[in-house]
Amino acid sequence: MWAGIVTLFPKLFDAWSTQGIATRSLTNGALALDFENPRDHAHDKHRSVDDRPYGGGPGMVLMAQPMLAAIDALARRAPAGARPLVVYLSPRGRVLDQRRVEALAKEGALIMIAGRYEGIDERVIDARVDEEISIGDYVLTGGELPIMVLLDAIVRHLPGTLGNAESAANESHRDGLLDCPQYTRPENLNGDGVPEVLCGGDHAAIARWRRLVSLGQTYERRPDVLSRRELAPDERALLQTYLEGRAANGRLAHHRESKHA
Repeated sequence: MWAGIVTLFPKLFDAWSTQGIATRSLTNGALALDFENPRDHAHDKHRSVDDRPYGGGPGMVLMAQPMLAAIDALARRAPAGARPLVVYLSPRGRVLDQRRVEALAKEGALIMIAGRYEGIDERVIDARVDEEISIGDYVLTGGELPIMVLLDAIVRHLPGTLGNAESAANESHRDGLLDCPQYTRPENLNGDGVPEVLCGGDHAAIARWRRLVSLGQTYERRPDVLSRRELAPDERALLQTYLEGRAANGRLAHHRESKHA
């Protein structure tokens, strides 16, 4: 994937691109990053890119001309034959979810716009932006962090990025549910043990336990997520088992049934 980023602060991305999985994706060629600073397209000696909004009000607005020029410069450098999808990270956009992340990961080329101040001139959005995306219902000082969040979610689905391809397939929200709890050594931690089923080697029982707890924790912690998912008959039965266990014990017995050393 090629990703072009319009930003006033390209060096902010160094912290993300030089660490962990992001570095692997860039090294193995799964991801290529390109940057364009709107200041490089300003026409005055101060390299001004913002001005006061028409109609008055606080703050400043990023001007159309430098933003359009920056977007177009990136579009010209996109891979041959690619028509980049232009995404503006904006509080008024569609809230990002796993399904959209996976769809974006299949795009060959993206241009992402980081806003600042009170936003960008609406005419830029009308003329160039294909989609507005929000990472949540709150306000940040700029779009750089949301772009890093989006990129970080995307690179997990690019070939050769994760050490184990199953990691992306089994994580939270991948199939509309939260992930189940995970444990590692030691088996006993200050008297708190690992659920016995995970230590028994019965892979069918382990898979059933993980599904049961995943359903139960999604029900308890993110009912909004569960409400958007149609449960299969066996999943409804597992959820009922979870709820009955919780009602009987105050918390699910399967979750804390432990094998103590």
